[in-house]
Amino acid sequence: MEPRAARLRRRAGPRGEQEDPPSGGNAEAHGGPDLVQWTRHMEAVKMELLDQLQGQLLELLDRAMSEAVQSYPPQGGPPSDSLSKTQDPSLKKRKVFVIRKSLLDELMEVQHFRTIYHMFIAGLCVFIISTLAIDFIDEGRLMLEFDLLIFSFGQLPLALMTWVPMFLSTLLVPYQALRLWARSQAGGVWTLGMGLGCTLLVAHIALLGVLPVHVASEYQLPPASRSVLVFEQVRFLMKSYSFLREAAPGILHAEGGKGVQAPSFSSYFYFLFCPTLIYRETYPRTPNVKWNYVAKNFAQALGCVLYACFILGRLCVPVFANMSREPFSTRALVLSVMHATLPGIFMLLLIFFAFLHCWLNAFAEMLRFGDRMFYRDWWNSTSFSNYYRTWNVVVHDWLYSYVYQDGLWLLGGQARRAAMVGVFLVSAIVHEYIFCFVLGFFYPVMLILFLVIGGPMNFMMHDRHTGPAWNVLMWTMLFLGQGIQVSLYCQEWYARRHCPLAQTTFWGLVTPQSWSCHT
Repeated sequence: MEPRAARLRRRAGPRGEQEDPPSGGNAEAHGGPDLVQWTRHMEAVKMELLDQLQGQLLELLDRAMSEAVQSYPPQGGPPSDSLSKTQDPSLKKRKVFVIRKSLLDELMEVQHFRTIYHMFIAGLCVFIISTLAIDFIDEGRLMLEFDLLIFSFGQLPLALMTWVPMFLSTLLVPYQALRLWARSQAGGVWTLGMGLGCTLLVAHIALLGVLPVHVASEYQLPPASRSVLVFEQVRFLMKSYSFLREAAPGILHAEGGKGVQAPSFSSYFYFLFCPTLIYRETYPRTPNVKWNYVAKNFAQALGCVLYACFILGRLCVPVFANMSREPFSTRALVLSVMHATLPGIFMLLLIFFAFLHCWLNAFAEMLRFGDRMFYRDWWNSTSFSNYYRTWNVVVHDWLYSYVYQDGLWLLGGQARRAAMVGVFLVSAIVHEYIFCFVLGFFYPVMLILFLVIGGPMNFMMHDRHTGPAWNVLMWTMLFLGQGIQVSLYCQEWYARRHCPLAQTTFWGLVTPQSWSCHT
């Protein structure tokens, strides 16, 4: 099956390969229409139409085949999209892994899309030149300073040392608990194993919940080092739950009272590193590792980090550093939000490209993980519901499998809206927790945007809206949302440094300082 990018490249073709229709001058020169040239032109039009139809047909067949495979029930059960309480949750639609490339890798094979990538690199070069020029004018020297980068990743070794016990707990405890549950169900052996396994899991959850929070607050880790801890904390919890959710039902529902063999430790160890949150004993694998591709993706991820530092240093710090010292006004707030839209959308794109594309593809290539669909074409979304499904497929698969579908099973197959609200609630709380952990203060901007604005938008801007105006509206909302986040979080960050709390209290920690700090 021909890749989509190859079809696009062939249809675009070199400009010189497309024949122009015969002109009047050509006809006069030959005393009549050039039938050969006209025939070639019509053949080219026919082939282009056939290519377009073939591409659309292949995409429809791929989608239909994927849906058919996902809806095929295990062990011969009846297919079901929504489960009732009386049905086994193992009959739900399961994530199907297939070998496929990331969408940007396919698009980068087309010269037009590579040019867009080159434009972003040119933007980074402009930031570097601007920094050098300003340093030369102000200081009389040419030197790139990375003060913001050094500050953000301060005490990184401590964060990595904290990661080690978190990883060891995730590696050993869930697997050992499953082995205890897989023992013979005769007598009190199984009851003892069940109790001991549950006790180990409680200790595991407590360790993952308390240790990173304690280290971050006790040693005042800066934002980037906190990000390492909180993302690994959430990832380990989600992976632990997926492993137990996928493997435990088969063990607990075993018949005959005999012990059941737990999944292999190697499959669980591989799962902890591969770029997915859905556990399977096996995944489709690529035949070899392209180490130049791994190095390229890690280099691009590092470049995105530097890019983000230049954006914050040039577009955010000069604007917000002293804003809390000025009297509050609605005009200043609105102007700050508008000013923050551009750096905000740049940060969104950099986070997407650095993590969802470069970082995950680098690990996928090292581990020969075949399914690289970590995102879909979210930039073409005409509805927020489609944007939420396509922006981060890795997390969406977890939420869909273990919150939405399990919610349908618990609440009944007709409670779709309740299950969807549950997905939004879980996602909003986790996003707000991550922001709170990284920044070191509670300011529920993300929670309000997610629940108060994002939730209703998910129902109002639905998939039936497909016109280009809806895509423009979605991008406008993204620009404004990113501007609000960057503006309010930056104001609160500097307000807490200019007006530190005289005494640490609960209400002081959860009350925004930017509302009252005007020194």
